[in-house]
Amino acid sequence: MGLLDAILGRSKPVRPDLDQLFAVPSAALTLQAAAGFAPTGLGSVCFAGVEGGGFARLQEDVRELLDADTERGGIPVEFSRDAYGYTWLLARHPADDSAALVNDLHAVNTLLQDGGFGPQLLCSLIGFRDAEGRSLALVYLYKRGTFYPFAPLPGDAEKRDNQLELQVRGVLGDDLRVEKDLSRWFPVWGAPGL
Repeated sequence: MGLLDAILGRSKPVRPDLDQLFAVPSAALTLQAAAGFAPTGLGSVCFAGVEGGGFARLQEDVRELLDADTERGGIPVEFSRDAYGYTWLLARHPADDSAALVNDLHAVNTLLQDGGFGPQLLCSLIGFRDAEGRSLALVYLYKRGTFYPFAPLPGDAEKRDNQLELQVRGVLGDDLRVEKDLSRWFPVWGAPGL
């Protein structure tokens, strides 16, 4: 960042720190104790689709890496595409093994970043549910290097539980780097893993 950028108020984008994901298992314990939300064992990575042989091979490498868990009783990874053209990868693990889920999500992110597709990474999310059946996701924004909670209200309408999201922000403020700009708390309606 140069002097002109500083004068004009431009800031240097935060470099994604994929290791921030390793704070999620500890945050999951805090979230369960303080708010009653337990991990579901579902997590996903969202990235902008890229055409070409290199990207197709990288997707195949990701599938091979995560599907290797099926030999040990795991569930194969699933790829899907949303209405906006983004690709989602869904990983599954037992609900009580959030560390293994985070390891898989980190491995996917690292493969994409090391393969030169880091700019295509959008977010990762880890799903949670409470005893009442309410869903919650912790969403990691790559380009910001921060997390935010996303809590859709039950039902067909695309509405979110803002009060719960703010409560979760307060609960996890010491465990995760929570996004301060609420306008960046984008809804991820229908995201795999929710």
